[in-house]
Amino acid sequence: MPDFIANSPAFKPPAPQPEPKVAPDFVLPPFTEQLYPSAIGGHRDAIVAASLPVLADVAAQANACEKCELCKTRMKAVPGVGSARSGIVFVGEAPGADEDLRGEPFVGRAGELLTKMIEGMHQRALIPGVKLDRDEVYIVNVLKCRPPDNRNPLPHEIEACSPYVMRQLEALQPRVICCLGKFAAELLLGMKGTISSMRGKTYRWKGAKLIVTYHPAYCLRSPSAKRPVWDDLQRLAQEYLTD
Repeated sequence: MPDFIANSPAFKPPAPQPEPKVAPDFVLPPFTEQLYPSAIGGHRDAIVAASLPVLADVAAQANACEKCELCKTRMKAVPGVGSARSGIVFVGEAPGADEDLRGEPFVGRAGELLTKMIEGMHQRALIPGVKLDRDEVYIVNVLKCRPPDNRNPLPHEIEACSPYVMRQLEALQPRVICCLGKFAAELLLGMKGTISSMRGKTYRWKGAKLIVTYHPAYCLRSPSAKRPVWDDLQRLAQEYLTD
């Protein structure tokens, strides 16, 4: 059992959640028959090289962005961190106080838990032949700036900021995307719903598979959620290894 689960209280399934409200015009992103390549055998070298200038340009634009009022309250923009090497991307919702100070996503308590999750996947060799750590995956948020008092992202903020993460994903060409929390899932899937209703399934986003799980911050508030998160990470690995 992974360390991030072992130290938690006895597992109790999360309380049932209402069914998601799906927009009548809900359409999944275009399905691509050919899945983006894995890191096994060095098949992602060209993707890594091509992604670097795009990711650097997005970071520069995010750091200078004034599209919404968050630019006036932030300390630093938080573009993203990591590499296209593994083909795995974790997408969260917005920076917190620690991220705002450092300009790097998931470096607070929730970030420490996410790091342990990634390390747990590597230690158990869930994806044989692929190194998994914060340098080999890519970690990004829907918003590049911290909302005041860590409030939820507002619709107009997501609309203004989402082109950045979309461009990053297009450059990264991930094999599997893991949405951490509802804001990432709702943006990439184009649907409304609860995490409990969206997780446990595999979706497609262009040439990537996509799964949904609880945000690490939610796991800190509700430790019983760590068990289903570990189940979702095992699903991620299984989907990574199959076309």
